[in-house]
Formats: sequence, structure tokens, C-alpha cells
Amino acid sequence: MMHLIKYSLLTKLRNRSLIFWPLIFPFVLATVMYFSIGQIGEADFETVRAAVVADEGGELSGTESFSSYLEAMEESSDMMLAEEMTRKEALDALEKGEVDGIFYSGENPSLTVSTTGFAQTILQMVLESYMEGKETLEDVAALHPEGMESAVNQMGEYTDTVEQVSLGGRTTDGTAQFFYALIGMACLYGCFIGYSSAMEMQANLTPLAARRCAGPVHRLKMILAETAVSFGIHFVNMSLLLAYMKYILKLEFTGSFLEMLPAVFMGSMIGVTMGMFITSVGRMGEGVKIGIMIGVSMAMSFLAGLMNADVKNAVDRTAPLLNRINPAAVISDALYCLNVYDAPERYAQDMVILAVMCVLLTAGTYLLIRRERYGSI
Repeated sequence: MMHLIKYSLLTKLRNRSLIFWPLIFPFVLATVMYFSIGQIGEADFETVRAAVVADEGGELSGTESFSSYLEAMEESSDMMLAEEMTRKEALDALEKGEVDGIFYSGENPSLTVSTTGFAQTILQMVLESYMEGKETLEDVAALHPEGMESAVNQMGEYTDTVEQVSLGGRTTDGTAQFFYALIGMACLYGCFIGYSSAMEMQANLTPLAARRCAGPVHRLKMILAETAVSFGIHFVNMSLLLAYMKYILKLEFTGSFLEMLPAVFMGSMIGVTMGMFITSVGRMGEGVKIGIMIGVSMAMSFLAGLMNADVKNAVDRTAPLLNRINPAAVISDALYCLNVYDAPERYAQDMVILAVMCVLLTAGTYLLIRRERYGSI
């Protein structure tokens, strides 16, 4: 057995084509995703600038209320900077791009912008927030004028009082799910290593396989040796990728490295055994089998939310069983349980599902290969 493992390992390490898809490609994709979406939640947006023009036709109390609200917004956050101007000065500043919009204060405040974009959306949200709380401010001004300043300050500070956290109390990041799905995809890319192993056990496909099948070694020993070597190589690949994402890119993986290794361990096994199983099915050519592996891997990754997080959520709502048998989604879910949810029972369930899949795929590969008979080799 050790003899088989030794020479299988040497053969694979000399095959440089096995390095790119299971190792190099996930590293490149993780880096690209990090610089494109990984820092969205941490980005420092430029301060939104607004001019404030007192509406001469409005009532004084309305003008003061809105101006006080804008002042409270400025004090509670660096998101917006409002400056009082005359109507002419404001229009000139808007035309020159010195401000992103003009607030006209008064009984019914309004907003004027010259274009659309992120800054203009923020100003519109500020105005809508004030209008929604306007009646409350009017009641406070009429019944308890001494509490007007406090009420306005509380309205302006509402953005700092809400924090999105999971049920386990950990802060969530909406972009993290893309990287969990990426790890699931990288695990499945172990199918290319499994493909190489299966090709070396089918005598009608490669000369090496023909020589091996002519020997007295039991097929089950060959499969176990190839699986062990392929898995060992891919597990090293995935461990390096996980360390790169956690310690170099510093992604929001709140779980420890050792806690996440079991999920990556099972994911690596799934990728390898899936590749061996697909390659063992039928007598299709090399290109067809590679195409099937790529198609299956990407379809599963898509359903796990790699391209669009809403896809995984939609599948969970409409066809939850589909993502329970999708290894990429199960791997992603296991990482969620470790880094976001406080759900040890669900994590254990995910690990059991992955283990059952590995056993079934290995057994299926053995049954397919042991049935092969050749008239001549």
C-alpha cells in the first residue's frame, strides 16, 4: 500500500497541470474578489456636501427644525457636511460641482440635485428621514419645547444606534458569504486531481493505467491509495488558501484557523472523490469529462452564492433540499456556522452530510472501476 502511495505522489507532483486549477486559480480569484468587493464594508466614502438655503416663504419654526436636524446629522457622523448659502451661491456651487445637492429648508423642505449617484441618494435619504419624523418633532415643539434639541439630536444619531449582528452576537459582513462560497468552489476544484487519479486506473484511457491494470494489485487498494494521495495534495492546497485569506487578506473569519480546518478537510475529500466518480462514469473522452467537471463545479458554486448571494437565499427558501445535497453550499454553510452563527448542531449536521457524500462517491467509484473488463491491454 505504501509503495502505491509513494509512486502515486511522485507522479502527481511532477504533473504541473494539476497545480493551476486546484491551487493557483482559487488564489487569483480570492485576490481579485478581495480588491473588488472584499473591502466594500470598510471603504471610506467621501463626505457628502450639501448647501442649505433658507426658504423665505416657509415658516421660521420649520426652517429651524430642519436646520437643527442637519446640524445633528453633522455632529453624529462624518457622512455629510451642510453649509448655509444664499440661493444664488448654492446654485453656482451646484453647477461647479462644489456641492452634491441643495436643501431648501422651511415648512416643507425639498432637495435639488443636478445628477444622480451615491451622494445624491444619501441626501435623499436624509430628507426622507426628516420628513418621516417631522410630525414627532412638531408634537415635541408644541407640547415640550424644552425637549426639542434632545429630540432632534436623537433623530440625527439614529444611524449610530443600529448594528447588524448574528444571533450569536457576532457582527456580520455582507461580502463574507462570497468568500465562503469561494472556499466551497476551491474544494470542488479538487475534482481535477481526482480526475488524474481515475484516469490512471482505466486501462482504455492511458498507457500507465493499462500497465497498472495488468498487475495483480486489487482495485480497491488502487482506489484507496489514489484517493489518499489526491486528498493529501488538495488538503495542503486548501490549507494554504485558507491561511492566505485569513492572515494575508485578513478577511472577516472570526473562527480560528484550526476550527475551520475540519470543514476544509471534508471539502477537500468531496472535491477529490467527485472528480474520481465523474471520470469513472462511461467511456467519454478526456475533454468531455473535464467539461462535465467544470460545469458541475460551477453550477454548484453558483447555487451556493458565489456569483450572487441572493441565489443561495432563494434556493434555501424555495428548494432547501437542493442546497443540502449541494457540497459547495454545505461547505459554505459549515463556515457560516463557525464564523457567524452560533449553531454547533447545524455544523455537525453539515459535517455528517459531507462525510456521507464522500463515502457514497468513493463506493460508486469502486463499483464502476471494478466492473471494467478489457479484451486486451
